[in-house]
Amino acid sequence: MSLRIVLVEPREAGNVGAAARVMKNFGFDDLWIVGEHPELLPVAGWWASGADDLLARAHFAETLHEALADAHLVVATTSTRGRATQADFSPATLAERFAVMSPEQTLALVFGREDSGLTRDEVVLCQRTAVIPTNDVFPTMNLAQAVGTFSYELSQIARQPSTRDLASAGHVERLHERFESLLLHAGFLHADNPAPIYEEIRALLARAELDDREVTILLGIVRQLEWALSGKPR
Repeated sequence: MSLRIVLVEPREAGNVGAAARVMKNFGFDDLWIVGEHPELLPVAGWWASGADDLLARAHFAETLHEALADAHLVVATTSTRGRATQADFSPATLAERFAVMSPEQTLALVFGREDSGLTRDEVVLCQRTAVIPTNDVFPTMNLAQAVGTFSYELSQIARQPSTRDLASAGHVERLHERFESLLLHAGFLHADNPAPIYEEIRALLARAELDDREVTILLGIVRQLEWALSGKPR
């Protein structure tokens, strides 16, 4: 299994460099930067301090969807501040889940902006959520420190490969696009505000951790229902 660290619109070049350094500390090297970001050099290079090679190999994506398309498990990191529902993972429990992924699978761990985190739409693109338990009085962490906390935990867990090959995030997202469209057409979702109910459906399917065959079966069901609702003869 592999770990992909995804930074969405980082504001500080120093944080990007420090994140690269701590990733290399714990043996990870797949860094993605999404959307707008400051000029990285020379500041990020100073903070990388020996991880310049990792920084030089960083991938840049215009959209979060592009950065996640081929990942198999996508986890959004959030703060404990203002959370109405419990996150799916802590760093330790995410490490346990990471340990049973197969060698070919990728965990994408998504970090938001230093000042505002991830938007609701960005969190929705992710399958699960994770939070670092912190002091309620001062819950937010520096971006690079948060990357370091998760990197440490994920590097320490014993490897116990799974026999299941999870579907890529891109494959699952195609299912969501077709399924949501079908539910809108059938009248199950309200066209003026489909998001609240469909976000619960997304969460349900995320917990199932579908493999490629399961996604293909569900897409087949959706296609058959689309045909039935169209009223066309066989």
